[in-house]
Formats: sequence, structure tokens, C-alpha cells
Amino acid sequence: MDTDKNTLVLLIEDDPSLSAIYQAYLAELPYQLAHASTGEQAYKILNKQLIDVVLLDLNLPDMNGLEILKKLQADQHPCSVIVTTGDCSMNTAISAMKHGAQDYLVKPFDKDRLITTLENVLGNRVLRETVDLYRDKIDRHEFCGFIGSSPKMQQIYHLIDSSASSKATVFITGQSGTGKELCAEAIHLRSTRAKAPFIALNCAAIPKDLIESEIFGHVKGAFTGAHASRDGLAKAADGGTLFLDEICEMDMSLQSRLLRFLQTGTLQKVGSDTTETVDVRIVCATNKDPLQAVAQGLFREDLFYRLHVLPIHLPPLSERESDVIEIARYFLELYNDEEQKDFSSFDLETEQVLSRYDWPGNIRQLQNVIRNIVVLSNGASVSVDMLPAPLDKLVGDVEATLVPRARLTPVIHTAHSSLETAVNAQDPLNLQIQPLAVLERRAIEQAIALCEGNIPRAAHYLGISAATIYRKKNTWQG
Repeated sequence: MDTDKNTLVLLIEDDPSLSAIYQAYLAELPYQLAHASTGEQAYKILNKQLIDVVLLDLNLPDMNGLEILKKLQADQHPCSVIVTTGDCSMNTAISAMKHGAQDYLVKPFDKDRLITTLENVLGNRVLRETVDLYRDKIDRHEFCGFIGSSPKMQQIYHLIDSSASSKATVFITGQSGTGKELCAEAIHLRSTRAKAPFIALNCAAIPKDLIESEIFGHVKGAFTGAHASRDGLAKAADGGTLFLDEICEMDMSLQSRLLRFLQTGTLQKVGSDTTETVDVRIVCATNKDPLQAVAQGLFREDLFYRLHVLPIHLPPLSERESDVIEIARYFLELYNDEEQKDFSSFDLETEQVLSRYDWPGNIRQLQNVIRNIVVLSNGASVSVDMLPAPLDKLVGDVEATLVPRARLTPVIHTAHSSLETAVNAQDPLNLQIQPLAVLERRAIEQAIALCEGNIPRAAHYLGISAATIYRKKNTWQG
């Protein structure tokens, strides 16, 4: 394997001759090597340096090496440990492995055995770090308040991380309830501005004759009711992030002022002749099609292109596949604790209804549905009779798709349709080469049967979403 000259190996060995031999074994390899002959010396080195691998003799003059191993495990020290011992008892090896050792060497051992063991441990260390990186950066189930592990959300998490380090403006689009403000705040929290203010303003919620003052501030007497000078939100967000939600609702006259602010980095309070410089990152969002707003003359084209530097589009919940159940479980636990109820899970039929519903109101609608259930119902598991409208209308359809246990067969019949029979009759090769659509349907139906009608479970084993299975079943029935 490739070795890293920055890899630091600590040899803990009290026998001078053995210590010299081991150091000679490792001298040709590009490791940095530290040595301790007692447990006390080892502790001092471990406390001062970031050790990658420890070669630990279990029989030290001042303590048993297992004490060091136990302390490393208790402190959750990131180093890997290979124990060395003259005791070839399997109980010794098992005890060491239980307390966190990755491998062991029984003395005497030769150079090849030492180097092979060391490189194997380092290889496993790299693999563990790669897996941790995958979990933290690629396969994330939660991220800055977001819940969900679907491929589309993994892409969103990556976009947030990538855009967070930039100073460029971010333009977030997506339907109502998809989490646009949460996305904006995540960008802020992942950026170097995280300790500075995050200020949010809904442009549709402020009267157009007040929004200019709300953003840029005003001086005393600037307009009726301006009894004192006041800083605006842009000034309040100095050093941080200003989030302008529903940006397409902003009045055209204010859009020109916003454009000038973005271009110059300076603001002018309403009624003032002086300008102030502020350091603000702008993140904006809309639930409309901004290009359509430009075409309709409702949004300035030059402002759009000034804002639309780093676009992020949040997918609707209906396109987030298995995330629906993850989010539902999160809200169930949240509101169950809040309302002091006894809910712990959803029935199979309930999960199928939740998976099949389109969720036009997205996460906000799902959140309200789960809260409704928890507040108005009681039980350990959420059953379909607890579902409010309009989800209750899907209950009959879902129950009809469940496969009764008595009718289950582990093998699905080979002829699925008249189309398959007709195709096979045209060309002898079709007896050996099946169309993908036929193979796909066969695999899905077999998985459903083997999972006793549990479509979410079948989807898990097939590596696809439950929503995909439902859509395909509707196509087949059509």
C-alpha cells in the first residue's frame, strides 16, 4: 500500500534489544517513529502528539499494556493499536481485541510479519476514514435541520456546502414548504459568516411603501411616522447574511435600489444623502419561476442575473422518494415528546399511504398531518384510521394492494403479458433474451411477494423508492 511520510507510529517496548530490532525493521519505511519504554512515557507522547498507530507491548515495567489500551478506548483516542506479547494465549489476544486493539503479534516475529500487520492496520484505518467521510459528506440522513437521505437531497447538501464558502449570491427556488429558508440558513451556518447575524425578510409580507425602509433604514422625518432614525435589516446583517424570501414579490422601484446595493456594497437610508458601506451576503428565494416573472415584466432582468449566480432548486417532497417516511418518523418523535403521547411507529398500511400521497404542501403539510395525528389520537402505532383528510381517501387503495399471506408464492409465473408471448414468437432469440421491462416487472413482483406485500420493504431490497414501485404498478394496471 502507499505510505504517508506523515504517518506517526509509536513503539512502546521496554526491551532495548527488541526495540532496536523493531526500529531497524521500520527504518526503511516512510513512517515517523516515536519510542517509549514505559507506560508513563507513552502517556506523555500520546498527550502531545497525534499518533496514528501504536505498537504496544503488553508487559511493561510500570504497568500492564492493557491499562493503556483501556485508557485509549475510554478517551476515544483515534489511534490504531497493535499489541505485541510473548504470551501466545488466545485469551490474551481476545482481551486485547475487546478493548480496541486492531491486531496482535506474538513474539518473536520477523520483519515481514511486522510490516504486513502494520500496513494492514493502516489500510483498514484509511478505509474507516473513507467510510466516515462517506457517511458525513455523501450519505447524510440529517443536515443542518434537513431530514432525508434521497439522492436528490444528497445533491442539495453538496450544493449547500459548495456555495457556503463563496461570497456570491445564492438564488433558491422551490415550491412552498420545501425548506427554502432552512436552506438559506444552512448556507449561512456552513459559511465563515456563521457567527455573524442571519437576517430573514419575507418580501411579500411587508407593504411595498415600507419595505424600502425595512431593508435600508430611514432617518428621522423621512416620512410620516418616522419619529426617529432607524437602521434597516441590511445594516443589521453587516458581516452576515441577508435572506430575502419571495424576492419576485418585491416592488419594481425597490428592485433598482437593491441592484445598486448589490453592485456597490453601499446603502442609503430613506431620507438621507449619505451612504454607508456594509458587508452583507445576499441569499434570496422564490416559489415562482423567476424567468417567467422576468418575461412578464414583474422582475428586472438585470437584477435576476445579478442574483442568479449560485442557483439551488429544492425538489418537492413527491420527488424525494423514501424521505417521506424518514421525515414523518422525525415529526412523530418530536410531537410525541411534546404532547407526551405513546406513539413509537407507523403501521405498514399507514407508511404506504404516506408514501403514495403526492404532498402538494410538501414538508409543511406533512408536518401538520403528523401533528394532527399526535394531538387528536392515542396509541403506540399510527394506524390508517387516524389519518386526516385527504389521506384517508387513499386507505382503500392501499389495502387493496396488500398481498394476503395465503396467496404468496416465492416464484412468480414466467408469462406476464400477451406482449411478452408475442415478442417471443417473432424471434427465437427472444426466448433467451427478455425485454428489460419484462424482467423489471418480474423482479418487482417477486420482491413484493417475498416481502409479503410490504412495498417499502421490497423497495429497500430492490434499491429503488416505494414511490417508483407504486408508479410502475399503476402503469401495469393501466
